[in-house]
Amino acid sequence: MSSGRGAAGDRIFSGAALAAGVLILVALVAVAVFLVVQALPAFVAPQSQIANGQGFWPYIFPLVVGTVIAAAIALLIATPISIGVALFISHYAPRRLAQILGYVIDLLAAIPSVIFGAWGISFLAPALVPGYTWLSNALGWIPIFAGPPSATGKTLLTASIVLAVMVIPIITSVCREIFLQTPKLHEEAALALGATRWEMIRMTVLPFARPGIISAVMLGLGRALGETMAVALVLSSGPLIASLIRSGNQTIAAEIALNFPEASGLSLNTLIAAGLVLFLFTLAVNILARWVISRHKEFSGAN
Repeated sequence: MSSGRGAAGDRIFSGAALAAGVLILVALVAVAVFLVVQALPAFVAPQSQIANGQGFWPYIFPLVVGTVIAAAIALLIATPISIGVALFISHYAPRRLAQILGYVIDLLAAIPSVIFGAWGISFLAPALVPGYTWLSNALGWIPIFAGPPSATGKTLLTASIVLAVMVIPIITSVCREIFLQTPKLHEEAALALGATRWEMIRMTVLPFARPGIISAVMLGLGRALGETMAVALVLSSGPLIASLIRSGNQTIAAEIALNFPEASGLSLNTLIAAGLVLFLFTLAVNILARWVISRHKEFSGAN
């Protein structure tokens, strides 16, 4: 009797898991179809009717560049900090301290983005103004630090720092769990051979966790690419410029968030087309990440 109930439970669970997987694919396809249908008028409309006569592609290109730059800087800042914090929690901190830090990291990941945006506009941006002035005076010959610096601190670099703070908890949480899954026999074997703790981490933990780290970074990248309110609050939008400390630049998500409430007709289709570009870009990044992970899954947490 119990065997029959177990078989029925297996079938129910298998069917529920299959239905959940199919539902995700259906939702993804439905979103893609909606975006394509709604964006089609922006692709076929005359160039003079889109984005003040610029056309769609000249309109979307600066937004794509701004989005990529902001996300890249955020990951450049967040990735080493996140890996360091995750290693400290998993292999260096006392157990009680590690638990407290783990709770704090998880709590930071749950903070709404608008809170980060409010913190960025009220505290971080003004605090960075003296630093931007120094960068402009000392390194102004480098295009990314060319002046005059923003007097309010609402620049693309400030937005990137806010994004970095937002993605640090996500990357740290995933990396911490992956580091804790490293086989203890591998760690003990390295220590028994005379390796220091750092050498043990470098030889056993990091190779094992490499695909997990890539997954964590891609998860953080997904949030950085699609973040709206924090960037919209912190960044003074403007035309695409090379300098990171001047007012200017914009991201796709923030552009949609700022203009969608008042958009109608072809302007609405243009914003949805911008969302389609972001959707395809994010999808391509995730496909690339899965390909990288599949090449390095031997002796790793991907198994």
